[in-house]
Amino acid sequence: MRAPARQPAVVAELGRPETPEETAARKADDSRKHRSRQTVNNLVLSLLAILGVVLIIVMVVPRADAPVAPKVDYAQLAAAGQGSEPDPLVSPVLPNSWHANAAELRTGAADRIDSWYIGLITPKQQYIGISQGFHANATWLADQLRSSEPDGSITIDSVVWTRYDNRASGGDFGNVQYALTTASGASTYVIFGTAGDQEFRTVAQAMAGAIRAQ
Repeated sequence: MRAPARQPAVVAELGRPETPEETAARKADDSRKHRSRQTVNNLVLSLLAILGVVLIIVMVVPRADAPVAPKVDYAQLAAAGQGSEPDPLVSPVLPNSWHANAAELRTGAADRIDSWYIGLITPKQQYIGISQGFHANATWLADQLRSSEPDGSITIDSVVWTRYDNRASGGDFGNVQYALTTASGASTYVIFGTAGDQEFRTVAQAMAGAIRAQ
């Protein structure tokens, strides 16, 4: 006896069996979705593989260290230059957390003013420059200060300094955001830079003994 023919399954969404056309369309849609998922999966795997290669390269390839600011022994340079100018070259003793990135005795300038310069990097990574001009004139001083105007005076360890504070002026004063000047003997001293008041005070205190000795 022949078994009865199997009836097409009723599709819940339709409430009836699928037609051959609907079945073909459903299978085509399922195949498309499957291919789409495979494409996405392959893309993700490819990206992970690329990231893995990049990570290996970063870990294996040697990298140059970040450039380190040069440290200059200004005390040694000052000692070598002593006696060449009418006053001793100032050489402040500062904590180890400070260092100099430049120091030079500048001679033969167009204005005929010799000067001793030290460029300092503070513990807070700010800049303070020291210029000691010998037999300096007003033009040399104005040039060092970028034509700043004084706004008062301050006494540090018995040395009276003229103060120049450009921090709130909004003008273009470059590194001369704050400055102190004083004169003693044949020397005019200028301290200038971008640091805060306390770091300027530290430098002025370190210079006070040499200035008073002139």
